[in-house]
Amino acid sequence: MNKTRLLIVDDETAIRRFLKASLPASDFELLEAGGGEEGMRIVAKDRPDVLLLDLGLPDIDGLEVTRRLREWSNVPIIVLSARGQETDKVAALDAGADDYLTKPFGIAELLARIRVALRHSQLNGDTPEPVFVSGPLRVDLTLRQVYVRGAEIKLTPIEYKLLALLVKHAGLVLTHKLLLNEVWGPAYDTETQYLRVYMTQLRHKIEAEPAKPQLLITEPGVGYRLRIEPEER
Repeated sequence: MNKTRLLIVDDETAIRRFLKASLPASDFELLEAGGGEEGMRIVAKDRPDVLLLDLGLPDIDGLEVTRRLREWSNVPIIVLSARGQETDKVAALDAGADDYLTKPFGIAELLARIRVALRHSQLNGDTPEPVFVSGPLRVDLTLRQVYVRGAEIKLTPIEYKLLALLVKHAGLVLTHKLLLNEVWGPAYDTETQYLRVYMTQLRHKIEAEPAKPQLLITEPGVGYRLRIEPEER
C-alpha cells in the first residue's frame, strides 16, 4: 500500500521532530518546511497528500499561505496552531483550510483528522497543475506570475484573482454571479459592471486583439470561459 505523503510546515523544530517520531513510519512519507515560501514550493514540486500547517510562520502568515495555495491547489490543509480563539479558527477555515487542531493535540486525534481529510480529497479529485499554459498564455500559480508570448505582464490583485479563478476552472463556463462572489464577495454578486471592466482590462493585457478575444471568451448572458489551446512554439 502506498504511503501517505505528509508535509509539515512549522518553524518549530521540536514540533516537526515530535510529529516525525509519533506518526507511523509505515504509513507516512514525511516532508518538512520551516517557512511558508518553502512549504508552497514543496507543494508544487512534491504534491503531498496532506499539509499540516502552522499559522505563526517566520516569513508568511499561515493564513496567507492557505489563501495562496487555494488559488491553484486542492491539497487538504489541517492547521496546527497554538491560536485557540474561535476567530482564529473561523479565519483559517474561511481562508480555505479543511480542519483546525489546537496545540497541544493528541496523535490519535490528528490521525483521525488526516483520515477524514484524505477521504474528502479523494472525493474532490486531483489538484490542478501549478503551471497553466494555453496558447501564448502561461500562468505560474505558485509564483503568481503571468506571461504572454514569453514576456511577463503585471496584473493588479483583482485582475490576478480573476484570472487565477478562470485558470483553475479552465475550459468551463463560470457564471457572472460565481465570479463576482469569489473575487469581490457576496455583497457584489449583482455588480456585473465590475466584471465587465476587469475582463476588458485583462483582455488588453493578454489578447493580441482585445476586441476579438481568443482566450477570454464571453458566454452571452451567462459568464466567461478561459479557452484551452495548445502551447505556442
